[in-house]
Amino acid sequence: MSIEPLWRATILFRVVALAFAVIIVAVNSDAYQRGDLAWIALGAMTLWTAFTSYCYAKPAYRRKLVAIADLVLTSALQLSSVFILSTDQLHSSFPTITTVWTCGPVIVAGALGGRFGGLLAGGILSVVNVVTRGFFDADMGRDAVLLLGLGFLIGQVSATTRQSAERLSRALQLEAATAERERLARSIHDGVLQVLARVSRRGAELGGEDAELGRLAAEQEHALRALVAAAPTTETSDNMVDLSMLLTLRATPTVQISVPASAVLLPAFMAEEINAVVGEALSNADQHAGPSARVWVLLEDLGGEIAVSIRDDGPGIAPGRLATAQAQGRMGVAKSMRGRVMDLGGEIELKSEPNMGTEWEIRVPRPRA
Repeated sequence: MSIEPLWRATILFRVVALAFAVIIVAVNSDAYQRGDLAWIALGAMTLWTAFTSYCYAKPAYRRKLVAIADLVLTSALQLSSVFILSTDQLHSSFPTITTVWTCGPVIVAGALGGRFGGLLAGGILSVVNVVTRGFFDADMGRDAVLLLGLGFLIGQVSATTRQSAERLSRALQLEAATAERERLARSIHDGVLQVLARVSRRGAELGGEDAELGRLAAEQEHALRALVAAAPTTETSDNMVDLSMLLTLRATPTVQISVPASAVLLPAFMAEEINAVVGEALSNADQHAGPSARVWVLLEDLGGEIAVSIRDDGPGIAPGRLATAQAQGRMGVAKSMRGRVMDLGGEIELKSEPNMGTEWEIRVPRPRA
C-alpha cells in the first residue's frame, strides 16, 4: 500500500480546479471590478499549479517548505479577490478568484502533516476566506467546516496509509528473514549440527581431554540449535529490538536464560549494549567459576527500568580478593561492564561470597517515549 495515488489525485484535483477557475474568470471577466487583475491572478495560479504539480510528482520535492509556500501563495491569491471583486460581489455568493482551487494546500498539508497539518491548513484558509469576504454567516461556516473536514480526512487517510505500508514492509522483511532462516536451518542441520553431535558423543566415550572437547561441542550444538530455532531479531520501524530474544540466544547446557513472556523492546543500541554486558559476565563466569559451573540469567521488565541478573554457582570471591585485583589493575572486565552500564544511565552491582557463587545485578532505566 502506497501514498502515491493520493499525490496523483492531488495533482489532478489542482489541474481540474484551475480549469474551473479559468471558466469562472472567462464567464465573469466583464463583471469584475478589475478584470485585468483577475487574469493576472489566474496567470499566477497557472504557473503555481505547474510548479507544485512538478514538485508533488517527485517524492524528493515533497517538502514541508513547498507546502508552506503553497499555503501562503494560495492565501495571498484568495485575498487578491478584495481588489478584483466589487464590495457587493464580496458580500454575496459571487465566487472568489480562486474558487475551489483554494482547497489544494489543505490536501497537501493533510498528506504531509497528517490530521494536525490538514486541520491547521483548513483553519488558516477558513480565516483567510472570512477576511476576504469581510463578514461571517452560515455559508461561511459551512465552507469552514468543509475545509476542516477535508484536512482531517486527508490527514487520517495519509496516516493510515503510512502505517499500513510500514506494517506491510515489516511483514515482508520478517517473511524474507524467516525463509532465509529456514534455509540455513536445513543446511546447518544436515552438516554442522550432526558433526557437533557426533563429536560430543565420541568425546564422552573417550573421556580425558577428549571429554572436554565433547563438552564444548555439546555447548556449541545447543547454542546453534537455539539460534536456528529462534525467531529473527529484526528491528521495528522505530529501531527497537527485543532484548529477550538476544539473551535467549546465549543459552547453553550450563547457562539458563529466563525472560518475560512478552517482548522487551528497547532501542537497538541499548539492547546491544546490555547484551554485550551479559556476554562479558558469562565469559567472566566461565573463566573464574569454571566451565562446569551453572549460570542463571534473569531478565525483568519493571516498566520504568530493565533489570538483569547473572548468577553462577562457582566458588565465589574470597574476602579482599577484589581489592587486591583492583590494586593490581586486574579489573578490566568489571570496568568495561560498569562503563557500558553507566553510559546507559544505569547501575551495576557485584555480589559474591566464598562458596556462594557470584552475582551481577544490572539496572538500566527505560528511555522515555
